[in-house]
Amino acid sequence: MRKRGLDVTLFATGDSQFAGRLASVVPVGTNEDPTLNGDVYGALHIGRLFERAADFDLIHNNFDWRPLTYALATPAPPMITTIHGFSAPPILAAYYAGAARSFYCSISDADRDPGLDYLATTYNGIDPDAFTFVDRAGEYLLFFGRFHPEKGAHLAIEVAKRAGVRLKMAGIPHDEAYFRSAIEPHIDGDAVQFLGHVRGRERDELLGGALALVHMTTRPERFGLSLIEAMACGTPVLGAAMGSVPEIVVDGITGFACATTDAAVARVPQLAGLSRAACRERVVTTFSTERMIDRYLGAYEDALHLKTPPPPSDARLRARQHDWWDRPMAYTDDPPRSATQTYELHIRPPSA
Repeated sequence: MRKRGLDVTLFATGDSQFAGRLASVVPVGTNEDPTLNGDVYGALHIGRLFERAADFDLIHNNFDWRPLTYALATPAPPMITTIHGFSAPPILAAYYAGAARSFYCSISDADRDPGLDYLATTYNGIDPDAFTFVDRAGEYLLFFGRFHPEKGAHLAIEVAKRAGVRLKMAGIPHDEAYFRSAIEPHIDGDAVQFLGHVRGRERDELLGGALALVHMTTRPERFGLSLIEAMACGTPVLGAAMGSVPEIVVDGITGFACATTDAAVARVPQLAGLSRAACRERVVTTFSTERMIDRYLGAYEDALHLKTPPPPSDARLRARQHDWWDRPMAYTDDPPRSATQTYELHIRPPSA
């Protein structure tokens, strides 16, 4: 955005790599120094921004719901909040209250709450040149992400085994019990390989060398950076047909969006025939950093023109009164109470 001519002040940790104006109340991230209290420094971080609110034409909040509570007492300037996902249903109360003060951007059309109005969908973006394009199909399937029931690593194993294709798995065991019970027994170093946490060149080579990225989530994906990282390398995606996946993957062109594990298994033989160049082009034209900035600049112009969000419609107010758990999307990190209650997609949970 600085290169586009904007005068940007970034409120972040003191060790942030930023060539523009940097405002900081803490030297490093609070998860990197156990002596730093995250609640305290998080509040001071937000307070420092709103102490200087009058210095800016617009505030762009990427720090979840807490800044909304400060913004309600600070009438200017216009504010945009990017909602990167709802960590728990009860925090929607803060977003509903903050809707009178902040415009909202979603990171996909699918990840929207019916009780909120949105100014724009601003897909996350990456630099395609940071990923090496590989024009030939690989010979293994890849699971790349954190090991948690909602990310569907167990389903990736099922798909790979039934299709008779080797599976490489990379990521951090977020749910240790799930990893030990549903993943570890299948790891044999051959048909199913566990690589741990990979980054840098190793990540680039792993993504580019795959036949496809398997992303059979059991919950609607909010966005899914790993999908566009894989496609930037030319690797198609074999994903669950819910959440943002159908927005990211062009079915039959850059991968397949599948309603069941049976459908995913049936698509595996077709993966090598997909155009890897089309996968790369999809990222360049739709999910690059430059396209993300284009979308945000459009949202900034609209916010500066409108100044304050419009009042909610009757339909939005009615939606806010519904039971959170009756909605088709879930926002917590806890396992669902039942697969049929929370999801429309019928994919077996690990306990089935």
